Amino acid sequence: MEIAGYIIAVLIGLSLGLVGGGGSIITVPVLVYLLKVEPVLATMYSLFVVGCCSMIGSVRAYRKDLVDVPVVFVFGSASMLSVFIARHHLVPLLPNHFFTIGSFEVTKPVFLMLLFAVLMLLTSLSMIRNARRDQMSIVPKSHETRKMLPLFLQGVGVGIVTGLLGAGGGFLIIPALVLFGRLPMKTAVGSSLTIMTFSSLFGFFSTMGQYTIEWPFLVSFTAIAVAGIFIGMKLSDRISGASLRKGFGWFVFSLAILVLVHELVFPSK
Repeated sequence: MEIAGYIIAVLIGLSLGLVGGGGSIITVPVLVYLLKVEPVLATMYSLFVVGCCSMIGSVRAYRKDLVDVPVVFVFGSASMLSVFIARHHLVPLLPNHFFTIGSFEVTKPVFLMLLFAVLMLLTSLSMIRNARRDQMSIVPKSHETRKMLPLFLQGVGVGIVTGLLGAGGGFLIIPALVLFGRLPMKTAVGSSLTIMTFSSLFGFFSTMGQYTIEWPFLVSFTAIAVAGIFIGMKLSDRISGASLRKGFGWFVFSLAILVLVHELVFPSK
């Protein structure tokens, strides 16, 4: 199972390198089910993995002038603020026991994994339905103004998701940057990776003192995922991003169903 976990770690980076998102959503399930990491700690580890992988992609995007700094500042500052609040206040406030239905007990780990499964379903459907966007180039018109307040509010929402579940939230960020930031798709992807870098790493390092981090394990897992993003970036110019996004969307959808079934039958401890 551990070998499978490390193999799938490559997919995390591969997805980020190829289509700019999606891979981070499978990090927590891989850590929990294949590598036996406790769910709350897995969300913490995921922040580090997602942040490091996104950083590689964002540097490449910046060199290609595909990062909009003003939009990143507005969205990213809101996201970082809400990540901090989520990790310092929301996660500790979650009760160890939510409720019991018959013999089924919804504990904190079960709640987080069920919530994660719902997020995975939403992510997969977004990737499947919007696969064609990879082939689109949305160019802002001169008379259109950027809607910074909706961008800021979206950043707050994405930050809460990132802080609670350790997911980068690229599937939420990219549509917001296109609709409210008036960014072309490729610039939205590059800016999204930059935002995920700052918010994820900020969330990790600002709360790492609350956890016992197994650095050798975390660094080795992250290194494998980073290798995947380099492979993905090499392949991105040769393979259709739309096809990959749709295929990966179905993979995430299947994984989400497995997570739901697993938590209902064999709930996390």
